[in-house]
Amino acid sequence: MTQRIGLPVWGLPGPPLFLLGVTWHAVVRCSLLPGLEGSARLLHLSSNVSKRRLDYCETEAKLALSLDFWTLSSENLIAVFPVDPVKENYVRKVKNCIFSVAFPTPFKSRVRLVAVSKEVLEDILDLDFRVSETDDFIQLVSGERIVFGSIPLAHRYGGHQFGIWAGQLGDGRAHLIGIYMNRQGEKWELQLKGSGKTPYSRNGDGRAVLRSSVREFLCSEAMHSLGIPTSRAASLVVSDDEVWRDQFYNGNIVKERGAIVLRVAKSWFRIGSLEILAHYGELDLLRTLLDFIIQEHFPSVKATEPNRYVEFFSTVVSKTAQLIALWMSVGFAHGVCNTDNFSLLSITIDYGPFGFMEAYNPDFVPNTSDDERRYKIGNQANIGMFNLNKLLQALNPLLDPRQKKLFRDLFKAKLGLLGERKGDDNLIAFLLHLMEKTEADFTMTFRQLSEITQSQLEELNIPQQFWALKMISEHQLFPAWVSQYLLRLKSNMNDSDSERRKRMATVNPRYVLKNWMAESAVRKAERNDFSEVRLLQHVLQHPFQKHSAAEKAGYASPTPSWAEDLRVSCSS
Repeated sequence: MTQRIGLPVWGLPGPPLFLLGVTWHAVVRCSLLPGLEGSARLLHLSSNVSKRRLDYCETEAKLALSLDFWTLSSENLIAVFPVDPVKENYVRKVKNCIFSVAFPTPFKSRVRLVAVSKEVLEDILDLDFRVSETDDFIQLVSGERIVFGSIPLAHRYGGHQFGIWAGQLGDGRAHLIGIYMNRQGEKWELQLKGSGKTPYSRNGDGRAVLRSSVREFLCSEAMHSLGIPTSRAASLVVSDDEVWRDQFYNGNIVKERGAIVLRVAKSWFRIGSLEILAHYGELDLLRTLLDFIIQEHFPSVKATEPNRYVEFFSTVVSKTAQLIALWMSVGFAHGVCNTDNFSLLSITIDYGPFGFMEAYNPDFVPNTSDDERRYKIGNQANIGMFNLNKLLQALNPLLDPRQKKLFRDLFKAKLGLLGERKGDDNLIAFLLHLMEKTEADFTMTFRQLSEITQSQLEELNIPQQFWALKMISEHQLFPAWVSQYLLRLKSNMNDSDSERRKRMATVNPRYVLKNWMAESAVRKAERNDFSEVRLLQHVLQHPFQKHSAAEKAGYASPTPSWAEDLRVSCSS
């Protein structure tokens, strides 16, 4: 059972006081959890207040030489979010909360320290590297002891796995053991991975093996050194506990050793954190969580701004695109780009079957269980768009009519519609449906609608130059959409067809950087021919203007056959 210590002599009932980094009621709450299952012991800290104050003043700008006065707290989360009222640690469906209290399960055998990140310890956690040589440190990072004042938590989230809603997922083998505020004023969440079962373990044993833990420890620190946003790894310990795994999912189960990584991040919230709340209609809690995330992690978004969720989404989209671009720039394939593995802070998290491409191959898939090659390296940008669309769906219930209007107005402008008319939403959705069914080019469909005349549309005989529209015209419902669209255009006040086309051409780009264009430039650059890189740079600086060299290069034409063959081979 969990060993607990009494409150320090200076912790007498009274007004809220910050003691060991947490408020009084958090200390009381921690002392009133005897019914919680778990076997992690609370780390004893000194109760000598005067000594603590003196040491803090003297070492404020220095690194801690021990864990005696080093503190963690869960208060920042527990004070804001409802916690699962069930204290027992068994697998179950959890509702109306963000976290469940769950204590790590220590290893039964001896524990050895495999590796420590000096940079994480000293630059993030304010701990002198020599602290890693102490028994207290080993006990902390192996889940045997919990810092007094902190309550270990397991996070509830859901997600789309391989494109399918998977329901409740959550931290099935991870424990958030507290938040640390360092001397720079940064808050870092400390999480043990492989530290035992939680209410979210499903059919798992709550453990991680040495093989995967070594990979996560090394890769997260390597990615940081490459300048790619990522969670960090502070330490790695291994035990002699037996853990059984089918590494290649081929029925060959082998015995491995259990290990735990202490990893840190500014936040572990991910797209699935929001999805599960929206899915189950827990909208008040969804709003609370979103406002907390914005307040804590998105300083560019004003917490009081009515359109804050739209601005939040826009920021996440931009940062996620940057993250995936950085992945691609170093040949990194995440391997499992499910929505529960995509951070809302747009950092790389949850290193599983990742891999770095060796021989250039856009078909590279590091995950042996990804039979459909969904998460191949060349498809990561598309998967990012899929995940961001699921994020938007989760936000949708919280968007008021004015905020939803922002999204509607974007597409109305792309279609050249003026004013407000009943049925605009259906007209937009109808076109998107036809585009989806015919797999029409997104960019060129809207651009060619900007260039084709109303009389040409009325004839339903689409010229070959409008190849994207011609593709859609093969759908049997295309005439019905055209009829609705032309009728809607007639309702535009003080407008002409030439003005419509001119207006639409300013919001619908003719050129965007498609994968095949980038690939063509890369292939030439590898032969020291940088002409296409420079051409693309110029063209993409003026994406709405027709450019003769770009037209000659086929940038506004259908995907060339060589690139189409490449795309097909990637999906085979």
